[in-house]
Amino acid sequence: MSSIKPLADRIRPQSLAQYIGQEHLTGPGAVLAEAIQHKTIPSMILWGPPGVGKTTLARILGNELRLPFYQLSAISAGVNEVRRVIEEAKKFGKVILFLDEIHRFNKSQQDALLGAVENGNIILIGATTENPGFEVNNALLSRCQVYVLKELDQDALLKIAADALERDEELRKKKILLEETDALLLFSGGDARKMLNILELIYSQPGETLSITNALITHLLQQSMARYDKGGEEHYNVLSAFIKSLRGSDPNAALYWLARMLEGGEQIEMIARRMVILASEDIGNANPNALLIATNTFQAIQLIGLPESRIILAQCVTYLASSPKSNASYLAIEEALATVRKSGPLPVPLHLRNAPTRLMKDLHYGEDYAYAHAYEDNFVEQEFLPERLSGTKFYEPGNNAREMELRAFLKKRWKDKYGY
Repeated sequence: MSSIKPLADRIRPQSLAQYIGQEHLTGPGAVLAEAIQHKTIPSMILWGPPGVGKTTLARILGNELRLPFYQLSAISAGVNEVRRVIEEAKKFGKVILFLDEIHRFNKSQQDALLGAVENGNIILIGATTENPGFEVNNALLSRCQVYVLKELDQDALLKIAADALERDEELRKKKILLEETDALLLFSGGDARKMLNILELIYSQPGETLSITNALITHLLQQSMARYDKGGEEHYNVLSAFIKSLRGSDPNAALYWLARMLEGGEQIEMIARRMVILASEDIGNANPNALLIATNTFQAIQLIGLPESRIILAQCVTYLASSPKSNASYLAIEEALATVRKSGPLPVPLHLRNAPTRLMKDLHYGEDYAYAHAYEDNFVEQEFLPERLSGTKFYEPGNNAREMELRAFLKKRWKDKYGY
């Protein structure tokens, strides 16, 4: 079988009718189904865990539009390869560029795509397992739609397995009976490619008739049920359990999931970075020291490295898990962003503007601004929001000792203006 394509390539769907899973994007009336129907496919980022159909979906979109289709991997390709595709696009008028692992492109590499995407010469389809909000620069992200692909559920995986056993000429050379599915689904972990690799492994066993059982799969894979695959779905599951244990104030569970990640070879910088985010998002002003400790942890592990960094990480984990929790700051900025998007760029009140020139002074810039330090308790009541938003409250202090102090402080300053 060494000269034969992998099973995942042999049975790869060529049309949306053959595609299994992601019905929220590809089902009747869904966004990508409608885009294909109307031949109006935008540049996009396909975000999801491995083996859920990102590459297949990109190729189907290329087939449906009948445009020249170029595929690059950001692991091996660079700016020169991108520029060659852009030159090809000028010849054809428009092409599709599928860029796998787009998060591995640095800012300058991503910037090389901007002009061609903006003028429509290239329809970019990027695929990533990482959050594009962190890994794709804003200029490129603003020119793309982001579509989230979900982990394949059991029904989808079993449909793909049945389809492979029915359609693939190689698998049909033997009589393969799907007697049990628990181990097949477990070790696949929502990854169709993994599942198809397991089917090929089973096919390689001697005999004309093969029965797929839980015992056979477990024996062949020789894996522990407590595995940690930092390149697969288990990575996301363990990281999710870790964050939720910290958020849920359980230091014992958080330490366990930390140990799972360390034992599995997870990058310690990634672990520390997630804790810095959590310290602000889930603890915030309930304990401002949490952000300081998490930031210092990130810096310390870069200086120390493993194995000693496990101790530093454990100290931070136990501190964060044992801290009071508040997501008030997170909710506040989300509310403020929603207001900005809804109301648009409202003008800055004149008294808050700087007046470095005579013209600006003549236009009353900075006039009537009251310098807070010139007043008792370093405070004087004045308007800091645009007129239309006067009295709007974004920050609602949490119900914890530290933020109750902040609430009392704000209430004393602003009386009833913000309803503290």
